[in-house]
Amino acid sequence: MAKHDYSKDDIRKMAKEENVKFLRLMFTDLFGTIKNVEVPISQLEKLLDNKLMFDGSSIDGFVRIEESDMYLYPDLSTWMIFPWSSERGKIARVICEVYTPDKQPFEGDPRNNLIRVLDDMKKAGFTSFNIGPEPEFFLFKMDENGKPTTTLNDQGSYFDMAPMDLGENCRREIVLTLEEMGFDVEAAHHEVAPGQHEIDFKYADALEAADNIQTFKLVVKTVARKYGLYATFMPKPLAGINGSGMHINMSLFHDQGNAFYDEKGELGLSEDAYHFLGGLLAHARSYTAVCNPTVNSYKRLVPGYEAPVYVAWSGSNRSPLIRVPSSRGLSTRLELRSVDPAANPYLAIATILEAGLDGLRNKLTPTDSVDRNIYRMDEEEREENHITNLPDTLHNALKDLEGDSVMRKAMGSHLFPSFIEAKNLEYNAYRTQVSQWERDQYMELY
Repeated sequence: MAKHDYSKDDIRKMAKEENVKFLRLMFTDLFGTIKNVEVPISQLEKLLDNKLMFDGSSIDGFVRIEESDMYLYPDLSTWMIFPWSSERGKIARVICEVYTPDKQPFEGDPRNNLIRVLDDMKKAGFTSFNIGPEPEFFLFKMDENGKPTTTLNDQGSYFDMAPMDLGENCRREIVLTLEEMGFDVEAAHHEVAPGQHEIDFKYADALEAADNIQTFKLVVKTVARKYGLYATFMPKPLAGINGSGMHINMSLFHDQGNAFYDEKGELGLSEDAYHFLGGLLAHARSYTAVCNPTVNSYKRLVPGYEAPVYVAWSGSNRSPLIRVPSSRGLSTRLELRSVDPAANPYLAIATILEAGLDGLRNKLTPTDSVDRNIYRMDEEEREENHITNLPDTLHNALKDLEGDSVMRKAMGSHLFPSFIEAKNLEYNAYRTQVSQWERDQYMELY
């Protein structure tokens, strides 16, 4: 999506010419949930002057009730008019940064946090961190009350076409809507599991990419409902089939171009690429809690369903955590395959970037590449190749995260403890539940 450098006058002009009647002011909470304040167009000047306030105490992970007043500062480059606006007037959205009453960036805003980490990256001599996400989702039928069922809308598989892929028309309208909103969609297809889909859009700098992921989720869910379907980005909605991932392709740039590329380097990779890779591997167990933030995320990270389970990298096969796609030159990149679409994109990208920067600062060296199918190795072979496991539960992932000072730096002094506390509560609530599987296994046996 092309980024626009809109002025206040540009916004006023577009609002008038396009008959915008409402403004949807969007921001993101600790858990990656999109929040919004909708105001009539009469509040536009107040918004442009950074004078619109909201109650931050009602947002997860923000502030206590005695510190509730917060400001919304619009990022004018994110101005966008929704194509599904009504005939009575259009709705425009703008993504905002959260500021404190004394007009300082709020540390508990995940978007502000990513901006802070990107500023550190620039101080280290780099100009941009490009992200190309590959989000997957499922389409389920809805019941007569508009609630999602567990009935899939098709029995298609990878790259299938209609009539097997009954979500094709819905997916096609999602693509057209995204393009109408300025997205550069590169591919759209049925994924491996029944009812599962993937739409890939062009890479962007880290902040814009995170914004795009949030907008993408909103569009997918909105269009799916028009077709009587419910779109979910839950990592593993059904047992026995693949879960949904969100592979993150990343490349770091400086004034000379792609910092990961060196035509004379091994595999065409630069020393910076290897050090960044070393950081990603060193902190992999720690950022897993952020990139796979739900109890359900770890139902996806199991052998047998194409999701990565082991901390390793390769330039050829797809079983390790990190893959190096074959493109070189400006397209040289690393692909982190563990991230799932439940992740808060601002926090996930911040932790990934900080892990890589730590590798650069400390000149970390990655282990040797693993060019065999790791799933076919036994435990002894994995140990010989220095391959470790990703955490297998949210509880274990949180323990790794809590002990990692680099990840603490990546998330900041407000978000880090709030995230740890909230996710420990989530895991403890999960562990007190008794599932149908347990009743089926043990009720009659004991």
